[in-house]
Amino acid sequence: MRAQTEGYHPELGAALNHLLSSGGKRIRPAVTLLAGGVIGGELEKSIIMGAAVELLHTATLVHDDLIDESLMRRGNPTLNARWSAAATVLTGDFLFARAAKLASELDSPPALRLFAETLAIIVNGELTQMFTSRGKVSREDYYRRIYAKTASLFETATTSVAMLCSADDELLNKMRQYGYEIGMAFQMVDDILDFNGEQARVGKPVANDLRQGLVTLPALYYLEAYPDDANMQTVLHAPRCDEDCYAHLLYSIRKSGAIQQAADEARQYVRRGIAAITDFPPSEYRQGLMELAEYIVDRKF
Repeated sequence: MRAQTEGYHPELGAALNHLLSSGGKRIRPAVTLLAGGVIGGELEKSIIMGAAVELLHTATLVHDDLIDESLMRRGNPTLNARWSAAATVLTGDFLFARAAKLASELDSPPALRLFAETLAIIVNGELTQMFTSRGKVSREDYYRRIYAKTASLFETATTSVAMLCSADDELLNKMRQYGYEIGMAFQMVDDILDFNGEQARVGKPVANDLRQGLVTLPALYYLEAYPDDANMQTVLHAPRCDEDCYAHLLYSIRKSGAIQQAADEARQYVRRGIAAITDFPPSEYRQGLMELAEYIVDRKF
């Protein structure tokens, strides 16, 4: 990934080094490498695809932080906190291009097509969130949004390495389902963390999604149980919720059991993901995918 800025403007290298050094779980390339191991793929190809997937993810974070005007991520300054908006956008564009270049090196038209389609899904999801999802209370909208935002790239990570091996449809579907299920669970847990974490740990204000008018799974469960909650209605229909309003709403959601309900749903996705790969022969790679799936819902909040 770092090598992708060689021969280009030195500030691009500095920016990528800053992004890669600011932390992150690197869970997407881990999924890619483990999936490649399960199906007996070539290690070098899995490494290249894993780097392409993570570079694409990194590029989306650059643009997301700029769109959301976020100045911190993982406790570190974002790129747009250091640079102008124009320089930040161009850096994100550069990373998208280099991610595609890496994917193209694998000489697999189906995998490259999937990679390009996933980028379109992510961008379309971001635009949909900006224009139509804020203040929208709908499970269908929520599931579509987190698929576009997160699960689509997990799905691509696992499916693409199967494509590199020219896998049959049955194997492709199993790998696709595993990626989809754990990707959906991953975002659900992130949404839980938004309510149940601490600002110092998550690197942004707690209940940040609600502050932006985005109703995530814990809030959906709470709203289904308490549809007339005055603070929630204020958030949804009159964006004048002050800090006391947010504090009371956060307290109510935490005490209601909605967070546990959301966590239980995330675990259902993880169980389906694990079930998709249980027919594979026992190996350290299959065990790794199972443990990684469990890790997603066992993260400490």
